[in-house]
Amino acid sequence: MLLNCSLCGAFLHRPIRSSQVNAYANSSTARSSAESAMAAAPNSVRVAAAQMTSINDIASNFSTCSRLVKEAVSAGAKMICLPENFSYMGQKSGDSLLIAEPLDGPIMQKYCSLARECGIWLSLGGFQEKGPDDARLRNTHVIIDDAGNIRSTYSKIHLFDVDVPGGAVYKESSFTEPGKDIAAVDSPVGRLGLTVCYDLRFPELYQHLRFHHDAQVILVPSAFTPVTGQAHWEVLLRARAIETQCYVIASAQAGKHSEKRESYGETLIIDPWGTVVGRLPDQLSTGITVADIDFSLIDSVRGNMPIAKHRKPFDFWRPTTPL
Repeated sequence: MLLNCSLCGAFLHRPIRSSQVNAYANSSTARSSAESAMAAAPNSVRVAAAQMTSINDIASNFSTCSRLVKEAVSAGAKMICLPENFSYMGQKSGDSLLIAEPLDGPIMQKYCSLARECGIWLSLGGFQEKGPDDARLRNTHVIIDDAGNIRSTYSKIHLFDVDVPGGAVYKESSFTEPGKDIAAVDSPVGRLGLTVCYDLRFPELYQHLRFHHDAQVILVPSAFTPVTGQAHWEVLLRARAIETQCYVIASAQAGKHSEKRESYGETLIIDPWGTVVGRLPDQLSTGITVADIDFSLIDSVRGNMPIAKHRKPFDFWRPTTPL
């Protein structure tokens, strides 16, 4: 299904003055800031990370995503990253099975049309892809190019089966089939490493993305709980950026989705030195933050701290004799 070409026609590619912290809580702010902006630094490209509060209404969520995409286009971004469960957030565990679709189904096709009509790449984290049977789905991160083509997919490997202290009990594996394959893909904002939410706690995946798959930018679309987010969200993201010397883009769900579901928020963009260069001013607002991916900074950090040369290969840590 094609979207009306007027969807993004009123939004111009006007980049922003600073590649540091640029945040947008609403479209009027985005337009005002874009009109007084200057061009991005050479050897860099702009990216946007979105924050939203998805609900159990596919049409409403698509409307919100469309608005955020238009803000990103106006800000001069070449890619926008949307959070886990961007298209649907069920009220209770297992609701997602009822709306799960294949990647060529009508939900994903609307987002492909949105990317094509707006001329921007989309990172869609945590799509409810129909699984091998009616009892299982895949939590799939989808990359769409500016022509509306799906360039890569990654199914979440680490499933969230946790009894959160002071919070709810989650068992994602009860209705989700875990992924088995690592995914990386080239894009206008660098070579992307794909992950989803709970993957963040498993640094081996991020090491493989950097050292085996040459990632420059790692994407972490998420819906962290308030308890775990408050304790660990930013420190884990900064650690993954520092130890891989990659940009990390973490688009987050925020606020109350229903009486039983709430997310931490705090969408962040972090550079390879571990510095936060993009953050919304309001942890729970709906909006975007933008920053420039500076390829010369990636090269500089990796050249000055050459951990790729110093690290031991993965096989080094395997025991050579039986324990």
